[in-house]
Amino acid sequence: MSMQGQPYRFGGAAPGGFDCSGLVVYAAKHAAILVPRTAREQLKSGVSIDKTQVVPGDLVFMQLKEDLHVGILTAPGQFVHAPSSGGRVRIDRLDAAPYAQGFFAARRVTP
Repeated sequence: MSMQGQPYRFGGAAPGGFDCSGLVVYAAKHAAILVPRTAREQLKSGVSIDKTQVVPGDLVFMQLKEDLHVGILTAPGQFVHAPSSGGRVRIDRLDAAPYAQGFFAARRVTP
């Protein structure tokens, strides 16, 4: 949450710039959880959970155009993520476009 406002940077995984999976790696590391670096690899980590069972800290995945996107659930229906180029780390709603249409998976990762 403290990284809100940080700019998007392709390949970024530290303050100063994040891409979506880099933000997940950074946040997980600070929670003593190791996750793989890319969204595709993160999609295979932890355990699959139903969208109706997600809790804060779970990873949420969306297919946005041709890109796989990942964020971290912060509250019911909300997630923090690093949106595409030109964006900044922010909180959005899972039921807002384009995230609702692109949502397809959730994963729970633990230490």
